[in-house]
Amino acid sequence: MALKEAGMIDIHTHVLTVWGGEKPFTAERLLRRMEELGMDRFVILPIIGPEGSYLHFGPEDALKVYRRHPEKVIPFCNIDPRAGGNSSDTNFSFLLDRYRKAGCRGVGELTANIYIDSPLCINLFRQCGKAGMPVLFHLYDKIGGSYGLVDDIYLPRLEKALKKCPDTIFIGHAMAFWSEISADVDEKTRGIYPNGPVKSPGRVPELLEKHPNLYGDLSAGSGYNAITRDREYGYRFLRKFHRQLLFGTDLCHVVQETPIVDYFREILKKKIIPAHAYENITQRNAERILDL
Repeated sequence: MALKEAGMIDIHTHVLTVWGGEKPFTAERLLRRMEELGMDRFVILPIIGPEGSYLHFGPEDALKVYRRHPEKVIPFCNIDPRAGGNSSDTNFSFLLDRYRKAGCRGVGELTANIYIDSPLCINLFRQCGKAGMPVLFHLYDKIGGSYGLVDDIYLPRLEKALKKCPDTIFIGHAMAFWSEISADVDEKTRGIYPNGPVKSPGRVPELLEKHPNLYGDLSAGSGYNAITRDREYGYRFLRKFHRQLLFGTDLCHVVQETPIVDYFREILKKKIIPAHAYENITQRNAERILDL
């Protein structure tokens, strides 16, 4: 079976109205960039909460873009685990049901700066699982200073959440997640883009192997760095975990490079991974877990 570039789905894009004085990255700009990059469909992730943005782009905003371009846009909703009273007993089911019926296929990008295994998060995760809504989370290395759910080194809290919520699909993203592709991660490198060969697999491959409800979002500098810091290991990683990996760009700026697109085109051209593995990562996995 020959590799073919068709039906690519980007699991991670944003519309940002304000970002540090830059020109707004509007829905129109996003649609134009997706067309230029040859994406068939793409997920728009709302950004909410005080840590994630100056001005929110919420689920209703994502749904507006979806209604204008239903053949291209895959909307997610977003819910802050602290919403509805900052309680571990908050009922989010009616909200998840409302967004699901409106067209949302998942929840994220979760950016609340609290521990990923907190009772607030576990409460939301379990309800997402019951609703059939995968959760895409940004993982950060500490409380304070930025955005993202938080874990300790070697991801013990993520594993606890995976065990407590076996019916929930988790999609991991960002530096504190992808730095753990290698066992040599330390407190200095876990929040950045580590370089050098992967001499021994780290916690991310271990957790992917142990927990079929964990997926990896390959977008942004974090995902791209993880699979290219050691090219040969990266190819083996793609081959082994092709059913749990998702192609993405994390496009959110007017001027933004997307090296992962050329990387996958090279994989396609040189037939570096099997055809079914390539298609799973770039399309089939998203179709399956998002029920497209």
